[in-house]
Order: sequence, then C-alpha cells, then structure tokens
Amino acid sequence: MSDAFTFPGQGSQHVGMGAELAQSHASARAVFDEVDDALGHKLSTIMWDGPEETLTLTENAQPALMAVSLAAMAVLTQDNGIALETSAKYVAGHSLCEYSALAAAGALGLADTARLLRTRGQAMQAAVPVGEGAMAALLGAELEDAQRLAEAAAQDDVCAAANDNAPGQVVISGSAGAIDRAIAMSADFGVRRAVLLPVSAPFHCSLMQPAAEAMQEALANVAIASPVVPLIANVTAGEVSDPDDIRNLLVQQVTAVVRWRESVGYMVDHGITRVYEIGAGRVLTGLARRIDRSLDAVAIGGPDEIDAATTALAGQG
Repeated sequence: MSDAFTFPGQGSQHVGMGAELAQSHASARAVFDEVDDALGHKLSTIMWDGPEETLTLTENAQPALMAVSLAAMAVLTQDNGIALETSAKYVAGHSLCEYSALAAAGALGLADTARLLRTRGQAMQAAVPVGEGAMAALLGAELEDAQRLAEAAAQDDVCAAANDNAPGQVVISGSAGAIDRAIAMSADFGVRRAVLLPVSAPFHCSLMQPAAEAMQEALANVAIASPVVPLIANVTAGEVSDPDDIRNLLVQQVTAVVRWRESVGYMVDHGITRVYEIGAGRVLTGLARRIDRSLDAVAIGGPDEIDAATTALAGQG
C-alpha cells in the first residue's frame, strides 16, 4: 500500500469551508450536526457564515478544521465505500489535526474529539496573554539555522523552533520580544526572509506548558483505541498505535516541535508515493511537494475532489 491520509492544521480555515459538502451529502451534514451538539453551539453557522474573526479564534478554528476533515472522510467511507484501513498505510495530522487523523482512524470518537479540541484551543489561548507571545516564519532557513537563531535571540526570554514544515520553511515561537529580536537578526543566520505570523498565541514552545497540563487532564478522561492504521506522530516523526503512547504524545505535542518534514520523509522512506490532504485548503499538499518532489500530493476538500480521489483509491485497491 502506497498511500497516506494527512489532515491540515490551523491556518487552513476560511469562511464557507465544508458548506458544499454539507449541502450535497447527508453523511457530511451529520458530522457537522454531531460536532455542534457536542460543543453545545452552532459552530457550523460560524464556519459557513462567519464572521472570519470569530472562526479564526483558536477555540473555534481547531474543532472546525477537524469537522471539515471528518465530513470529507464520512463521504469517502460511508457514501463512496472507501475503507481507510485498506486504502492508506498511515495517517498524519499537522499540529491540532493529529486529532483529526486519530478520529478518522477510529482512535477517538467524533464528539470527544470536538470537545478536546475546544479545550485545547481555549487552553492554548489562555496560556499566554494576547500580545505577550508571537510566532514567525523563517523562509530559506533549515531547522539547524532556526535553532541557532532562536538560541541567540532568546536571551532571558523563550524562543524556539516550533514547526519544521519543509526544506526552507521553519516557524519559531516564543516571547514577543524574543521573536522581534529573531526577525531583526535573521539575515545574520542565513534566513532569506522572516515574517511575523498573524497568530494569537505562541504555539509549540515551552510557554504552552499550562495548556499541556490542561490537555493531560482532559485526555485522561477520554477513551482512546488503537487506530486502524498507524499515526505518524508530530513529536517523534515515527509510527504510533498504542493508546497510552498516543495519549502521552498528544500532551507532549502542545509544547514540542511539529516535525512535519521528517514525518513526510518517514512515510516516503516506508513506501508512500501518494499523500491525500483531507479537509480544508491545500497547505499540506504544497509542503509535501516541497519535501519530496517524487510524491503525488492530492487535496480532497469538496465533492468533486472526493469523487476523483474515490476513483483513484478504488483503482489502487
């Protein structure tokens, strides 16, 4: 088997996402309804009608992105007869969408996943007051460059590599002052361009430790099963299937580097030749092609894309 299913993270959200799926497929609509019920409010209305600033709030964006991915999976599996366990060798999700990957692979229930992601979003936002943390994308930088820059810029503050997304694209996270210093110093460390990101909190660094503790408590009360195919974990860039290991890695993930470049590389090294991005946007599709040009990367978000993917998946099965 040479395919993997991947799930996009925060930044891929946009007003209107998932609306076409809900209108065209009852199975997708059922996913959005279940997420609304689990959260006790109409997240779907925010997703489809906005306003954008409300959708972009971390506590809304995280479960919303998961809902779109799981709605697309519902159409693939329930309506089109594609079984994940016979169609994909691995699942992987970028940051928050490890939860999407685990729900798609049967390790987490949909309602539990929605509530966990709301808790995760709220805890991450609460961990650092708005304005005290920041993130920046380093373009033209490799992970080692980013780590050296972060160490130099930290001084008495927090500054660390947060996302190793692809060759030449690393994100750093930390205290606002340290990120400002890193941007100012970036050229001296071989960075072509440093861009401050429009985020409300410094994700994936030690400042998120209070959020990690909140997720440890939340995850302790949720049932986790073995996924039907292994997850490639952000923290280790390797396979995980044991529920206790998954639980521990989801806690560590809040403060750890998202090792996406290595995760995709692991999948390629273990026979993957095609990756499907299930959900909103095309961010992971672009990253996959940057990581390994031999990969066939396909985004699946709308009904037409799902139909085309079904034909391809049925043919390889």
